[in-house]
Amino acid sequence: MASIGDAPAGLAPPVLLEAQGLGFDGWGRPVVADLTFTLRPGLTLLRGGEGRGKTTLLRLLAGELTPTAGQLRRAAAHCAWAQPAEPQHDAVVAAQWLEAHRARFPGWRTDWAEALVQAFGLGEHLGKRMEMLSTGSRRKVGLVAAAASGAALTLLDAPWAALDARSARVLDELLAEAAEDPRRAWVVADYGLPAALQGLPLAGCIDLGE
Repeated sequence: MASIGDAPAGLAPPVLLEAQGLGFDGWGRPVVADLTFTLRPGLTLLRGGEGRGKTTLLRLLAGELTPTAGQLRRAAAHCAWAQPAEPQHDAVVAAQWLEAHRARFPGWRTDWAEALVQAFGLGEHLGKRMEMLSTGSRRKVGLVAAAASGAALTLLDAPWAALDARSARVLDELLAEAAEDPRRAWVVADYGLPAALQGLPLAGCIDLGE
């Protein structure tokens, strides 16, 4: 895969998103409460136990949900929040789904998309409808779209779930590069610190508790 590149010399990493007192009440209870953080280029870990609001927070960052408290200011022009497992995509051919994402993102990296399709072993599956793909293959299609998008804000929800060992290693390599990315903020949500991220420089950590 193509190298991410070096940060511009002498420039401090920009703030791509800022949350102040962020909260969201849903389903009769507060799901996210009083969160204050910034997202800068590189890799940020979003960790928390079952039901602690990780996916809800990602949906807030993506603009799918509107906060019920606090402020959320986005400097990032584009956000990648690829969810190919959603039922509304079942009848869409995987290649067409990726093409729709390519059209949405002006910074789309065709070289990244092609390299990741090959690395994930997806070539033979792109002509199939999403409903014909395994859970792992649908996740890999989403990872291709997220990585190749070039989006300044890239959100990944439990990205290792359902991946085979080979694909998990590809993801490990991708995120190792993301940790050094000088232009994009990558947010990875998981229950704790994944083994693949141990030892990598993190731009930040958002801890929602156990």
